[in-house]
Amino acid sequence: MHDQARLSQSLLALVPVDGSSIGNQSLFEQLSAAFPDLSQDAFVDARDALIAQGVLQKGRGRGGSVKRSEADGSAVAAKPAAVKKPAHSAEKAAVSSMDDLKKTLWATADKLRANMDAAEYKHIVLGLIFLKYISDSFASRRAELERKLTDESDDYYLGDDDPELLAAELEDRDYYREVNVFWVPEVARWESIRSAAKQADIGKRIDDALAAIEAENPRLKNILDKRYARAQLPDGKLGELVDLVSTIGFGDDTGKARDLLGQVYEYFLGQFASAEGKKGGQFYTPASIVKTLVAVLNPHHGKVYDPCCGSGGMFVQSEKFIEAHGGKLGDVSIYGQESNPTTWRLAAMNLAIRGIDFNLGKEPADTFIRNQHTDLRADFVLANPPFNISDWWHGSLEGDPRWVFGTPPQGNANYAWLQHMLYHLKPSGRAGIVLANGSMSSSQNSEGDIRRAMVEADVVEVMVALPGQLFFNTQIPACLWFLAKDKRHSQSPGGVDRSGQVLFIDARKLGTSVSRVQIELTDADIERIAETVAAWRGETLDAPDSTSRHSREGGNLVEPYEDIPGFCRSVTLAEIAEHGHVLTPGRYVGAEEVEDDDEAFAEKMQRLTKQLGAQMQKGAELDQLIRQKLGGLGYEF
Repeated sequence: MHDQARLSQSLLALVPVDGSSIGNQSLFEQLSAAFPDLSQDAFVDARDALIAQGVLQKGRGRGGSVKRSEADGSAVAAKPAAVKKPAHSAEKAAVSSMDDLKKTLWATADKLRANMDAAEYKHIVLGLIFLKYISDSFASRRAELERKLTDESDDYYLGDDDPELLAAELEDRDYYREVNVFWVPEVARWESIRSAAKQADIGKRIDDALAAIEAENPRLKNILDKRYARAQLPDGKLGELVDLVSTIGFGDDTGKARDLLGQVYEYFLGQFASAEGKKGGQFYTPASIVKTLVAVLNPHHGKVYDPCCGSGGMFVQSEKFIEAHGGKLGDVSIYGQESNPTTWRLAAMNLAIRGIDFNLGKEPADTFIRNQHTDLRADFVLANPPFNISDWWHGSLEGDPRWVFGTPPQGNANYAWLQHMLYHLKPSGRAGIVLANGSMSSSQNSEGDIRRAMVEADVVEVMVALPGQLFFNTQIPACLWFLAKDKRHSQSPGGVDRSGQVLFIDARKLGTSVSRVQIELTDADIERIAETVAAWRGETLDAPDSTSRHSREGGNLVEPYEDIPGFCRSVTLAEIAEHGHVLTPGRYVGAEEVEDDDEAFAEKMQRLTKQLGAQMQKGAELDQLIRQKLGGLGYEF
């Protein structure tokens, strides 16, 4: 006999939280993994009970399906089916439910890793999530094809009900590639993996499945990490992890499935980065920093390049930004490079699961020594390179054409990154880079000379000082450099020519604590920074090109730019030269204005002097009391 409450909760957890349907047969099979002796009758009873409570409702499709009711949150609770929450409440419930799903998955996965190092374990977990996703996407497309091929009213109709002909047609790879779905061989389909989860050789089976997928899909060649047979997990834990990943209900809607998996993948990347601490920063840039870079750069079209792309977060956020502002997937072309082989694979999977086409070079390689995109000139360049790296130099870099403003010092790569990005930028392009604060003022080993040359060439557009504790891997204060070869902003109807000026923003007081050791910029903080830059450029916030709907119709316009003491100021190159070409925002923005309290100066001084006198007198009395107490104990002074 099953615990009815546990069965109901498990069933509900498998139903997609994004509102899409899941087939009854798929539900039953996945539940059977957790309840081996589950009968069809018990399953139907549990499902029907949730429908009667208004938590679930029947979906559409052959064989029957269910989906969450529009009013459902994440808990199993009786609600009248006719009572619906307002739209905004349902939205909040969906977000809450998504957050609960991610946290539950992480807590379970983290428990299963036992003593395995997080750096190793992340590849095990993320690889399985990737495999589950492409298998589900394949199954969804296959089911759709089967319906189309047998529907007389559909353009895909075969014209024959011969089962063998149908089976052969379903094996045609072109049907899957035309909608950007990876072909998954039978040995690699998730049901084959799940059914073998308890076998001793499950690790080898997964490795074989990944190899088979790579063989069928050239875009994934050498990308999937085949390490499961040698994974140092306790007996049975890998099988349990397979069962856990089986509960992630991606549903039948491929678009929603992709978004759901992308959220789970991104959440896990962040959690692994936090678990790894210092090393986590090598593959993951905190989301609020990425969002700030993207919001200021506004990558709305063309080629986007990240020369040290980590796990691909800059690209993912760029695509999200474009879609959120009326664009579509594919409006930008993605180019990246990463030297760490395992991180390179993480990035490729991160992009592949979202259907983003990409070029990360033919192999993982050092950006300076083995540049994979020598001829690329990008519209937008974004990067978070490792801070202050000292072992980057190679003799072959002497006289490199990228060093337009001077050869970078061999002991620090900061100005090598800046010049590399400028070299790969189109004349009308924009670049944004995260660097240590020292880069804004250092004069060691030619850095001051290079910075002066860059300022005089008018390629520095915006400088932003960030709050501390934003990163997992370092407490070094950081800043954002925004570079542009042309600051006339002539592509925008209201664009302001900012040639000969630099905008300084001091954002050190922004941000909110999310843990004892970490701060993040809120959406409101990011919007404030982005609006300030957009106003200074004379652009609409999210549509800088002259052909955009917002530009033509005046949508999303920001207020005219004004200097704000203590926060932002537009400064001429001549003034920057007076300060020795130091680019620290705090030097230029001044002090924050203090609100006048209307109290006359003489009266205020008299009041404060009287208050100070009283406090000094009290201090003297306390000093005397301490002397007496110590004297009573035999300690006089």
